[in-house]
Amino acid sequence: MSSNAGNPRNLKASEPVGELELVHSFDGAMPTGVTVSRGGRVFVNFPEWGDHPAATVVELRAGEERPYPDSGWNSAKDVDDANAFVSVQSVVVDPADRLWVLDTGSPMFQPTRYGGPKLVCVDLTTDEVVSTIVMPRDVALETTYLNDVRFDLTRGTAGAAYITDSSESGPNGIVVVDLGTGEAWRRLHDHPSTKAVALSNCRPIVEGRPFLKQPGNGPSEPVAMGSDGIAVSADGQRLWYCPLASRHWYSVSTEALFDRSVSDDDVAATVVDEGDKGGVGDGLESDDKGRFYITAGEHNAVLRRLPDGTFETLLYDVRLLWPDTLAVAEGYLYVTANQLHRQADYQGGKDLREPPYALFRTPIDAGPVRLMR
Repeated sequence: MSSNAGNPRNLKASEPVGELELVHSFDGAMPTGVTVSRGGRVFVNFPEWGDHPAATVVELRAGEERPYPDSGWNSAKDVDDANAFVSVQSVVVDPADRLWVLDTGSPMFQPTRYGGPKLVCVDLTTDEVVSTIVMPRDVALETTYLNDVRFDLTRGTAGAAYITDSSESGPNGIVVVDLGTGEAWRRLHDHPSTKAVALSNCRPIVEGRPFLKQPGNGPSEPVAMGSDGIAVSADGQRLWYCPLASRHWYSVSTEALFDRSVSDDDVAATVVDEGDKGGVGDGLESDDKGRFYITAGEHNAVLRRLPDGTFETLLYDVRLLWPDTLAVAEGYLYVTANQLHRQADYQGGKDLREPPYALFRTPIDAGPVRLMR
């Protein structure tokens, strides 16, 4: 990383900050999620947002995008297919080096049906699916959009998964999954901390233009995506999360989230407003040194919050056109840049995206948070 990354006084305003290495360019569909295994295997996903990706989950091998774990799992028969990926928003390698695939079951943000929204585990030693947790209807509502997921394998008998519901048209919240029993439940259901902020309190500007829903066939509306980015603290005690359409982020007790004997009101009582996170964006991640990484889509940047609460600019580069998902691997931070804000829905009905999209990485002196026994 550039020695000036935390000291902007020596930089010209237009000069990049940090070392941005291109890992892969995507000429087809726009990617969202990225994750990296302990052995350095890189996995990326493409939700069905109109680009019609050949596969919704791929592994990058020798510069190629190969359907993962195979073509069959990337060939859903319908939106309620429980045995194939419908439209994947996030992929995450857990502390035990297993790949988890978070399937929204909601291509083009359409209403979900039972069987579509699910969490699927792939054994990276055999490249075979070993577990599928289908979300019940009282957890994955018709309006639910499962967005991102983090893991703590010290909870319960086999660990916990925490998932954000970023629905634009229904209640937001956090979904908790007991990986030992397969049970799932909602927490912070429609809680203010999980919801998009009113336009009067947050007016995002990206590339000099208001970031608004502008489909071209009606009036502009505020972006309404709620709880999106998510990260677990290095000690596992707090879950941090943020609505996409907000400059604030929040944390909540993981013990309260996982303990079903704790009432929803008592869970909500543990929520802390962590303040201004530096801009509108949807990517959060943490490292094993207690630091948090935050995408700032308005500023073509990735910020880092230090344990003492101070912020620094890790990356600033004009190529970071909507930095989206973050992933920490040993010694590197990975980030996708997918031009999300240039989609037709935000540009008066005109698609202003210009492929290729990109996967970058930058060196960091840390590894991922691995909470396991």
